[in-house]
Amino acid sequence: MASTPTIDEENGNKGSMWVLDQKLDQPMEEEAGRLKNMYREKTFSSLLVLRLAFQSLGVVYGDLGTSPLYVFYNTFPNGIKDQEEVIGALSMIIYSLTLIPLLKYVFLVLRANDNGQGGTFALYSLLCRHAKIKTIPNQHRTDEELTTYSRHIFHEKSFAAKTKRWLEARIYRKNALLILVLVGTCMVIGDGILTPAISVLSAAGGIKVAHPKMSSDVVVIVAVIILVGLFSMQHYGTDKVGWLFAPVVLLWFLLIGGIGAFNIWKYGHTVLKAFSPVYVYRFFKRGGWNSLGGIMLSITGTEALFADLGHFPVSAVQIAFTVVVFPCLLLAYIGQAAYIMKNQDHVIDAFYRSIPKGVYWPMFVVATAAAIVASQATISATFSIIKQANALGCFPRVKVVHTSKKFLGQIYIPDINWILMLLCIAVTAGFRNQSQIGNAYGTAVVIVMLVTTFLMILIMLLVWRCHWVFVVIFTGLSLLVECTYFSAVLLKVDQGGWVPLVIAAAFLLIMYVWQYGTVKRYEFEMHSRVSMAWILGLGPSLGLVRVPGIGLVYTELASGVPHIFSHFITNLPAIHSVVVFVCVKYLPVYTVPQEERFLVKRIGPKNFHMFRCVARYGYKDLHKKDDDFEKMLFDNLFVFVRLESMMDGCSDSDEYSLYNQQTEQSADNPLIDNINSVFSNMEPTIMSSSSDSIVLVKSPLQSNSQMRLSGQMSSQTEMDELEYLKSCKDAGVVHILGNTVVRARRDARFIKKIAVDYIYAFLRRICRENSVIFNVPHESLLNVGQIFYV
Repeated sequence: MASTPTIDEENGNKGSMWVLDQKLDQPMEEEAGRLKNMYREKTFSSLLVLRLAFQSLGVVYGDLGTSPLYVFYNTFPNGIKDQEEVIGALSMIIYSLTLIPLLKYVFLVLRANDNGQGGTFALYSLLCRHAKIKTIPNQHRTDEELTTYSRHIFHEKSFAAKTKRWLEARIYRKNALLILVLVGTCMVIGDGILTPAISVLSAAGGIKVAHPKMSSDVVVIVAVIILVGLFSMQHYGTDKVGWLFAPVVLLWFLLIGGIGAFNIWKYGHTVLKAFSPVYVYRFFKRGGWNSLGGIMLSITGTEALFADLGHFPVSAVQIAFTVVVFPCLLLAYIGQAAYIMKNQDHVIDAFYRSIPKGVYWPMFVVATAAAIVASQATISATFSIIKQANALGCFPRVKVVHTSKKFLGQIYIPDINWILMLLCIAVTAGFRNQSQIGNAYGTAVVIVMLVTTFLMILIMLLVWRCHWVFVVIFTGLSLLVECTYFSAVLLKVDQGGWVPLVIAAAFLLIMYVWQYGTVKRYEFEMHSRVSMAWILGLGPSLGLVRVPGIGLVYTELASGVPHIFSHFITNLPAIHSVVVFVCVKYLPVYTVPQEERFLVKRIGPKNFHMFRCVARYGYKDLHKKDDDFEKMLFDNLFVFVRLESMMDGCSDSDEYSLYNQQTEQSADNPLIDNINSVFSNMEPTIMSSSSDSIVLVKSPLQSNSQMRLSGQMSSQTEMDELEYLKSCKDAGVVHILGNTVVRARRDARFIKKIAVDYIYAFLRRICRENSVIFNVPHESLLNVGQIFYV
């Protein structure tokens, strides 16, 4: 074992107290284990890919597919001057659909998925794994050994390594990136409000086309009734009615494509000139800038295409778009343009007026159903992204309900659902027309696209390690199109475009203040944690009466003894016989497999009976999926004690620690009853505490006679501790949680006092308590109050 001076030299002369802490409370890598099965992309048969491509129509393309309902109305709200305007607008629509959804998203951005997960936070999680940019620094190198934790190693002199160092060098750069992600998230929430409003209102407008004398108020009332019914059905989940989505959307695409082809044949082929890019130039030369806001609505839903990627492979989504969605949308827009050129006065209701009379009412029913499907997909995406923000500490804790036993991503958030419904009804009834809602919708969509572009630049540099020339080409083409649209929507901020900005500002304030408070609480725990030397000085009894039972002390720290524990034992004269520090933390991965979820280790000498358990989750995981969190925790604790004793018997040195190996077991049988059969199939891995080398230890059934003899000598000690732990568990388990109150210092700035003392305090009062999230029984809960100032 290295001498103390050597250790001091290696660790920057941190002192003997630091060395003592490291010996008694070593990092978790010695319990993390080595992975045997790295993540591999699933392979699908051709027939299965085609079936998944069909199913993806109902989930991914509902929003993008309903755009023909309102694009030309919002493009020409003041009427058409001549046919040249129509051809120019159609040319812009054709090339916008080709450049943004087809080339940028379907063939490029979809490749930047996080193990199959898409969206703004998926891109952010990828970046967090390749650079230390997460604002809550609770990650450890053991997290990198997870099956789902895929990352690349940079060469020191590579451009990717330089970009990584530049990003990590200043805290304000990390905060700027986080704010960028939060802005994109808030705009997606805005989409969840505006998509149902404009889609349902546009579909319900078909009633007035058939009955021109009907009041617009009736259309608004019908739209509001549909919206109330839509949001009221959310708690059932999409799983029960999801089988209807794909057929409805496929029928919708076939109908709009067929009607478009019919209109081209009926009203002439002149509009096909729009495929020439010359008409794009003429469109801008004739002053078409003011019409860009409406044209941009043709690509709304493109971001949802990426955000809803989770349930389908990339190849299935690409096939569905190129074979069905893209050609049907082109036919629909070209057909509408052909009709408008012959009937310029009908541009306001161009979609419904271009429908042949024989299929009008069936088309109205299908259009309404498609609008509901599009709204459902956007609402579900909003739930998912709020869950991701919640997991990463950027949104107040809200109730999350699983609506499907088959699909992890299908969730329902009651509080958010009713807030979305109220805001959606307010937008629908307040504006009462598609034009102003379209302006608001366009503002939200283009900002999300810009956020995705900036994140993709970092993905191409850090994750894909592309040559800077390709990055420049991608950046230039993307910003050329998106900044053009952005400049157009800015001109319509006063015509409804302010709505998503106000909504985003409100949610951004909530999310940033909550994230700020979360970071400060974590920093407080880090700076005020207790030294192991102090714990050691108390002795095995910790200077108190050790009463029967197990105390689970919840903390956000993955190492060290939290301040809540010292606060507890300072004010109370007793502590439980066994103390387990439980850390539940979320990682920048979409999920953590259950067999890799728990890490267990011992703190201090054995006679202290103190352990640490780290439970790791991904941003898609839910605690409720763990049928019994407490049971799983104790099963892992018992496995650790069994392995520890076995390895002590197999080794001649006390310098070896154990890797915790999670075992697959039946929920009906206790782990202890099957312990022998379990360990006969396990190959525990150990790491020397004085070296980084990994040594693979053979199975106990394959060990030599000397090891078996040593194991028999330690078996009695092992069984004694297992029985002791079991008796303590039977005596009672108490969950000890910290009830921390955050206050701004007296000398803090006024803005900080408002944010911490009022906004954050209010959010803490109305959000869910940790005891509810962890499913802690009320009768076994013990809150320890503490206050700190920031």
